[in-house]
Amino acid sequence: MSPPVPASSPDSPPRKRVLIVSPAFAPISTPDSQRVRMSLPHYREFGWEPIVLTVDPRHIPETREDGLLATLPPDVTIRRCGALPLRFARLLGLGNLGLRAWFPLLFVGVRTIRREKIDLVLFSTTQFVTLPLGRIWRRLCGVPYVVDLQDPWRTDYYERPGVRRPPGGWKYQFARFQAWLLEEWSFRRVAAFISVSAEYLFDLRRRYAWFSSVPSEVLHFGASERDLEIARAQDASAERAPDSASGPAVRFVYTGAAGPITPHAVSLLFEAARQFRATEPAAASRLRFEFLGTSYAPRDLARPSILPLAEKAGIADLVTEYPARLGHLETLRVQADADVLLLLGSSDLAYSPSKIYPYYLSGRPILALVFRNSCLETILRELNCSYLVTFENSADSSSTVQLLHAFFRATLAGTAASLLPVRNDDLFRREYLARTLTAKQAALFDVALRPPDAPTV
Repeated sequence: MSPPVPASSPDSPPRKRVLIVSPAFAPISTPDSQRVRMSLPHYREFGWEPIVLTVDPRHIPETREDGLLATLPPDVTIRRCGALPLRFARLLGLGNLGLRAWFPLLFVGVRTIRREKIDLVLFSTTQFVTLPLGRIWRRLCGVPYVVDLQDPWRTDYYERPGVRRPPGGWKYQFARFQAWLLEEWSFRRVAAFISVSAEYLFDLRRRYAWFSSVPSEVLHFGASERDLEIARAQDASAERAPDSASGPAVRFVYTGAAGPITPHAVSLLFEAARQFRATEPAAASRLRFEFLGTSYAPRDLARPSILPLAEKAGIADLVTEYPARLGHLETLRVQADADVLLLLGSSDLAYSPSKIYPYYLSGRPILALVFRNSCLETILRELNCSYLVTFENSADSSSTVQLLHAFFRATLAGTAASLLPVRNDDLFRREYLARTLTAKQAALFDVALRPPDAPTV
């Protein structure tokens, strides 16, 4: 779908209004709020006036990052609702933000839709339990809604052979039952879908016969140049790794959730580092692997998930882990200061991490260790932006280890650039910057407003 021509000049009133449901929004820093936050400066250019519906940050324990407020247009309308206080909700086993804020979102949403004459609702969140509100509002107010699938709601990932046990115990089972009960009912009246992965849309078409007739668009997360400018203007909080006796340390940095998501790739990386040290101990002593913000848990509950794997491989002295979640701008600063950025794939072949795009924008060398035939491999080959090493669980790892050793040597020698391909900057600017992706959202919004039998112009 081609980006539309801007619908109006900056001085003319927007034609249509979109209510964007993002329960954990700035100044709260969560991955599922970043698409909306980066798009807010651009919606008006393409004919849409955004109004954000979110939860008051007092009710959200996740990382607060007040610097994110500087990235928002100063005149954007944000409606904040209440939620059941966490201290009471946990007594009932209801820590989930979507459940705690469900009724406040329902009532504030109805009031906003009617008062503001909303044309369309967009759900851009992984708080899936809020998605039934779209169908309820459509019934009460007649407003169509669009769902942005950043993760699959229903998934059989943990039932696949060789996959670890699902986390969360009974809470996971409850969430699974909830998805089975509510997904089709919530999606059946959706006007259009956005997805970060074509695989998610394929699964829905396979599950529901009616889904093929619903307009949809695959839109990756993208990156914001303004975010990077703001991040670089702030002081970096990360300390450089200490040098070794053999020379300055070389920092391989990974940001974001890791251990539970990427155990195969992490273990393979550490095995390669173990073997490298066995043959080239002086060179290996300069390697530092830093894993920052590896847990989704709040700061007081975050536990290491990478260090146990490093200890098992016998290289714990080369590995640093900071499990508490980092803020978005803090993460961008850390990435810009790295010698090499690590990109590790998941055994879920549809996994498409949002960190690809700020990694690219940082301009730092990227070492990618990903599953063969994965969505992540496809994106990296299109962008041509990394030293790409692919692997399979069942295959012999010796060739993979040798490729990693070659990159270790080149990086330590200062010649890693010679192993990197020529980046596809034209594609990145055309497909993955925030403005371009907002234009594609706006085009899909326009389609969602058309009656089902209306001709496509």
